[in-house]
Formats: sequence, structure tokens, C-alpha cells
Amino acid sequence: MACTYTELPKLGFGFMRLPEIEGADGEKTIDLDTLCGMVDTFMDAGFTYFDTARGYHGGRSEAALKATVVNRYPRASFQVATKLPAWLAKDADDARAMFDTSLEQTGAGYFDNFLLHNLGEERTKLFDDFGLWDFLAEKKAEGLIHNLGFSIHDKAAVLEEVLNAHPEVDFVQLQINYADWESETVESRKCYETARARNLPVVVMEPVKGGSLVKLPDAAADVLRNADADAPLASWALRFAASLPGVLTVLSGMSTPEQVEENVRTMRAFRPLANEERAALEHVRAILDGIPTVPCTDCRYCVKECPQGVRIPAALASLNILALYGDEHRAQENYDWNASDGPASSCIACGTCESVCPQHIGIVRELARAAELFEK
Repeated sequence: MACTYTELPKLGFGFMRLPEIEGADGEKTIDLDTLCGMVDTFMDAGFTYFDTARGYHGGRSEAALKATVVNRYPRASFQVATKLPAWLAKDADDARAMFDTSLEQTGAGYFDNFLLHNLGEERTKLFDDFGLWDFLAEKKAEGLIHNLGFSIHDKAAVLEEVLNAHPEVDFVQLQINYADWESETVESRKCYETARARNLPVVVMEPVKGGSLVKLPDAAADVLRNADADAPLASWALRFAASLPGVLTVLSGMSTPEQVEENVRTMRAFRPLANEERAALEHVRAILDGIPTVPCTDCRYCVKECPQGVRIPAALASLNILALYGDEHRAQENYDWNASDGPASSCIACGTCESVCPQHIGIVRELARAAELFEK
């Protein structure tokens, strides 16, 4: 199958990193006034795709989309995508109830794209255990979902397994950026090629690697500035992803009006990368590959053997974000999202992980470093 539309504007608005202000209770809340202006800039430039999820911003993102988009624009003028995270549910009934909650919170009436959220590792099994594939197929038959897909943060072989089990999906959402294109841990290229081998459209997430690709080391940034002094660093990342055949749209989790303005300037006049521009990005990737990092390949042998359930690859990935980009915010975000349920501080230094690591990493030492940096 394929999406019921073949052309979308190449920039999508991800409602994952929205502007925030401090509320009356001292807690941060979404700045709806600023967000309305950002949405208006986005829509006025001809872009129409909004991506949210049940769990974004502590469950507040969908309501923010209703307040700033759904309540302010004709429904036919934009597309809404949201996601169901089975791994946040207590049981099948709880998971299925999330669909109705999302309908209510967004006020969208129907979903142009609906996704099973963040497949991979042990999370994939929950969607089967809770019967969500059949449940969402019923919602699609009722017209409440126009296109059904899933997002996944895992390797190409796992993506292949899911697609073999569920060839009925209309699209997939993948982490694709030029830094991870040949990565042994993310496998951007391999995952993209796996989807395209089935002629599946792709929605791209993390094209700027959570913002890290605008915080390049000087040597890498200079390559791009020398190639085009007027091009913002983010524009290289967006254009790389959007230049790939079969990409429906490229999501950007924009947090400020300035980011929206910059990105719509880039994508409104979108042009695919030229050969010399691709060569510049390959040079940048080579520079990044030459920076010393923890040589984790995300094989997860260590995870299988860890008696404490420490999320070792996620912790090491945060260390590598710091090493490559100096991006403390993104490193912390990755740790909070992917390692908090198996924190580095729960390591008991038994060394079992090190005995099975093909890369012979001093994992115990690195986990101690991660705990010190990210568990404050």
C-alpha cells in the first residue's frame, strides 16, 4: 500500500520541542502565544504538516496543536499526525483508550497520518500483545485514520522484521540525517533503503539530530561555510533529507520563531543537493567520524547480560553526543528519553557487560562518567 497523497510540502512542524514559559505555579508550560505566531509563519509559507504524539511535552503537545492549529485554521488546510505509545500503557484497554484521548485532545476529527510510536527493542512486542495493529486497522476502516504507519528507532534488520509482519502499512517514519547516514548504530541509509525497497513513503525525523547538526565542531562547520557562506547549518541537514527520493516530508522540532523563519526560507525555495554539496557533507561526516568517541555499535549484547537492566547503549550515545557536538541539551535529552528507566547509576560494576562487548569497551568506567554527567 502507499499513502493516499504522494506530494506534501517538504517541511513538517514537529510538536516535540515547543517554546515554553514559566507558569503561575512555577512550572514550565507551553507558550501558546509564541507558538501561534510560529504556526502562522509556517502556514503562511505554504507548509501544512504537523506531527505530535501522545507523550510529547508531558502529554500537553496534542492540546497545544488543537489550540494553535485546529481551532484556528480550516481542517482541510493542514495535515495532523500523532502517535500511540503502547509502552506507556498499563494494558490493552489503556493503550486503546489513547486513541480516543488523542482524538479529543487534538480536536482533529480524524488523523491524516497515525503512527504506532517508537517500535524497536522490547517495545515492538507490546503493540502485538495489545492487539493494536488490528485495532488501528478498524479505525482506519472507519475513516478516523487515513494513513497508518509507525516510527522506529532501531536497525534495518528489525525494521525488516516489522515490515514482513505488517506489510499493510502505508508509510514509515525514520531517523535520517547526514551524520547518521552510515552509522553502525542508527543505520539511517540501511533503514531508508529497506523502506524504499518496498516502495514505502518515508517521513523523516531527527534530520538535524535534535539540533546537534547546528553545533558542529569548527573544522566541520568551516567546510559548509566555505561551500556556501550564506547557508545556515540547519539548511544542509534539511536539504539532505528532503533530497532523498520517496521522502514525504522532513520534520523539524522547532522551538523559536527564528528557527521557523530560517527553515521556511530554506524549504520554500527547496532545491535538491548538487554533487559538490553532497561532497561537502561527506567531508563533514569524515571529520565527525575522526573524533574520538566511545566505539559502541549498539549490538546490545551488554544489555542482554546486564543484571540491573542498565540502558548501556543509550548512556554511551549521550556521551558521544557530547564528544562530537558539545551539545549538552541534546545529550541530556537523549539520556532522559532513552536511559532513564535503566540509569547508569544502577550499575553494580560486575563487569558482565565488558566480558561480552565485541568492542572491548570499558563500560563500567563509561557508565560512571554518564551517571556523573546526566544524573544531577
